[in-house]
Amino acid sequence: MKSINKKFLLFVCVVSALGGLLFGYDWVVIGGAKPFYEVYFGITNLPVMQGLCMSAALLGCLLGAMVAGIMADKYGRKPLLIISAILFLVSAIATGLFNEFMLFCIARFIGGVGIGVASSLSPIYIAEISPSSIRGKMVSINQLTIVLGILGAQIVNWLIADPVIPGEEILNTWNGQMGWRWMFWACAVPASAFLVFTSFIPESPRWEAAHGKIESAKKTFLSVGGEAYSEEQLKLVEESEKNEKEKDKGGLAILFSRNYSLVLIIGIVVAVFQQWCGTNVIFNYAQEIFQSAGYHVGDILFNIVITGVANVIFTIVAIFTVDKWGRRSLMLFGAIGLAVIYLILGTCFAMGVTGFFMVILVVAAIACYAMSLGPVTWVLLSEIFPNRIRGVAMAVCTFALWSACTILTFTFPILNSELGSSGTFWIYSVICFLGFIFFLIKLPETKGKSLEELEKKLIKK
Repeated sequence: MKSINKKFLLFVCVVSALGGLLFGYDWVVIGGAKPFYEVYFGITNLPVMQGLCMSAALLGCLLGAMVAGIMADKYGRKPLLIISAILFLVSAIATGLFNEFMLFCIARFIGGVGIGVASSLSPIYIAEISPSSIRGKMVSINQLTIVLGILGAQIVNWLIADPVIPGEEILNTWNGQMGWRWMFWACAVPASAFLVFTSFIPESPRWEAAHGKIESAKKTFLSVGGEAYSEEQLKLVEESEKNEKEKDKGGLAILFSRNYSLVLIIGIVVAVFQQWCGTNVIFNYAQEIFQSAGYHVGDILFNIVITGVANVIFTIVAIFTVDKWGRRSLMLFGAIGLAVIYLILGTCFAMGVTGFFMVILVVAAIACYAMSLGPVTWVLLSEIFPNRIRGVAMAVCTFALWSACTILTFTFPILNSELGSSGTFWIYSVICFLGFIFFLIKLPETKGKSLEELEKKLIKK
């Protein structure tokens, strides 16, 4: 570790992770703006239009994730990160600028494409440039920026919005005319910083080495860890390329071949489980959950900020444990921990329990998720696939993740209406228990291993 240039490594990782910050902000900001733009566009009593608006970014995520992976394996990681920064900037400005509802939705879709690109490539870039001994910690920075973006959106929404006076006509207020616009415009600041700083980071050295750009890759590895480290990493990449028997096939052809079936199944299950474990509905539907627990609007806003703070604190805990405790151990802890918490939470809802104890349970669920499933999912997805197809493999898994997110977001209000909060959280408890069983049987430990060592372990020859 003494030979590692920590300042350089931290700089490039933080810059890449700004994509995660924008991902988190853009994902959550719409929740605070929702009561105001719905009135402005006249869709308060039009559930189809409301659903279209909320789903626009998710549809963009699906497209962005798939396109990013294919293009990143062909053209490199850095150009796609720059494109994602541009998409975030355009979306932030356009969303607050447009006065027509469909144009507003298109702007949200563009931002979703940016999320899809950034959520695929930021973890990959960090994993490919980081030494194996601290790779988990470095990739977890991306999750930290995501939760900081979420908290930032919650705080910005709270600061921009004027207090709502009961009975007041929202359309004629600051909130209804300009407040929701500034909530989206605020995202232009970090988007601009992402665009500027990304131009100063190098291309992924592993991508360069795999595509014959040896001198450029060597220069970056030298900047990270010196001469010996550079030679070692280049040798690992070279051996990996020599062992790749299917170089002439396209990325998807390799990924969906029999040799890669195990690692692909693991990747997709990990990605889908991160969403279907249910924690993200707490952010998307915090108002409904806390209302069921007996809280009023003012208290709900405060409780939402508490969840955001807990998310940040326990993500920081994950950064300092992922390379010590290991990925597998944290995934097992997160799955069984949430299974127990949701079982208790559902039982409390069934028994009519209200008040502060319910807030504690919700915060405990977020804390458990934030120090395990949240960050570790991105670490695992960024390191279990071979260099040559890492981009397209990450794209497939991220596509699965966002598809799962869309299903989760869509089904929660239906489940909550038909089964109540108790039945809904009991279902999530069962899903988490099943996830624990899968990880116990199938998930290998990856900490401390080079990306090339993991390829030998996980890929059938």
